[in-house]
Amino acid sequence: MTSRKTLGDVCSAIVDCEHKSAPIDPIGDYYAVGTPAMRTGYIDYKGARRISAATFEQWTRRLRPEYGDLLLAREAPVGPIIQIPMSENIAPGQRTVLLRPDRGQITSTYLYYLLRSPDQQTRLLQKSGGSTVAHLNVADVRGFGLPTIPDLATQERICSVLRAIDQKIACNSEIIANSDMLSALAFRSMSELSQHRPLSSMAEFINGKAFTRNASGTGRVVVRIAELNSGIGPSTIMSDALVPPQHLATKGDILFAWSGSLTLHRWYRDDAIINQHIFKVLPIGDTPNWLIFQLINNKLRQFQDIAADKATTMGHIQRKHLDDPVPVPRSTDIDRWDPLLSALWSRSLLAEVESEHLSKLRDLLLPQLVAGRLTVGNAEEHVGDLPTNVRKTGA
Repeated sequence: MTSRKTLGDVCSAIVDCEHKSAPIDPIGDYYAVGTPAMRTGYIDYKGARRISAATFEQWTRRLRPEYGDLLLAREAPVGPIIQIPMSENIAPGQRTVLLRPDRGQITSTYLYYLLRSPDQQTRLLQKSGGSTVAHLNVADVRGFGLPTIPDLATQERICSVLRAIDQKIACNSEIIANSDMLSALAFRSMSELSQHRPLSSMAEFINGKAFTRNASGTGRVVVRIAELNSGIGPSTIMSDALVPPQHLATKGDILFAWSGSLTLHRWYRDDAIINQHIFKVLPIGDTPNWLIFQLINNKLRQFQDIAADKATTMGHIQRKHLDDPVPVPRSTDIDRWDPLLSALWSRSLLAEVESEHLSKLRDLLLPQLVAGRLTVGNAEEHVGDLPTNVRKTGA
């Protein structure tokens, strides 16, 4: 038996997480320890700051989050969603909505996958209003229409396929983190005996251009700082403009956002167009990518401090700061470590590319499964190349 319903129909509670009367703690409301709080208008569990016990009690007086509840960002941006884990409490931040699924109608995991699917993310954004900042009202959230919902048994089978993909992605994330950590440790060891050279003598820094202007809406992704920090989403701009190779990001390229948040990235997605405020970093000569990445990463905190001191709306560094000397390991050490660190760089890139493909596969399967155009058995064939133990764990 299936039926078409709204979020209000399938949730036992939907609570707006505004904290207009929340107390202000002595050090700005956020502590280094305590309960993680979702940042205003943005959901980032790993990067969440933490609040005191008193503030947590105040913020959750209407409804205390439980394992399996969902937090949906309703403003700036609209759409990001997390499923609250079992491990610890989470304090819902401002401009989020807490959703408690009615377990008799819909499982928490199924609703989580449904709302994070590209189709529903696009619909959420389309439903949002606001002349300056897109946002959803709580009434909009309650009235948000859902596709036909299958029975609970079918929901569980669909989720088993999607969880198997996500677990493989999680395994890849561990590979990436461990490989990058080993590279950083090796670089630190090499840097104990080093010589100082200008960063600009080690690599060429090619600035992007304002390619969002007159973008066609089709073609390749235009990489802005938003895409570097949050990935490709409904607000991503596409363009079919013809641009020279130096303004294209290809797999394995180093991208350095020199304005705003100042972050460093290894590009692993399809070829894309690099927008302004982002450097494409090309090693000079036979300098390996891992070395350039580590040199910039080692200097990143200083660059961020420089940008923070700018009396402008958006902090940034200037070209002259790229001429600052950085500690470069001895050439003998670079040659000795290069086979291992280049292999770690390639392994991380491979895991990132694979995870990107798996994410696309998951997002393609979900609407087909929800609409009944693809059976769970057929979907399992698409993920049949996953390790057996991963697929069994996801079931």
